[in-house]
Amino acid sequence: QVQLVESGGGLVQPGGSLRLSCAASGFTEDYYAIGWFRQAPGKEREGVSCITSRDGSTYHADSVKGRFTISRDNAKNEVYLQMNSLKPEDTAVYFCVIDLSPRIATINDLVGDYRGQGTQVTVSS
Repeated sequence: QVQLVESGGGLVQPGGSLRLSCAASGFTEDYYAIGWFRQAPGKEREGVSCITSRDGSTYHADSVKGRFTISRDNAKNEVYLQMNSLKPEDTAVYFCVIDLSPRIATINDLVGDYRGQGTQVTVSS
């Protein structure tokens, strides 16, 4: 079965950086979109960033553009989210998600057929 295992969350001061990793396994599709949702207490789930497997197209929420970078290692089936210039409003649980039949034109098209257990990111002084 599909498994997504996140790592790299934690506590960081405003303006700091964190790097999230997600190891994906249990699927054979060669075309997929993999990325991140986040959810803060009392707020709706938000698509953050995703990347497609074939051409590496990336999609980001407006709130993270210029600060977050998503990258992948197809050989390892891993995806990374480099988060810089973190703000308190970035505080949330971040979930790695994958679409195995992706139709992505914007980050809002990321569905999340499967998701990981989540990792907490807290931005606070």
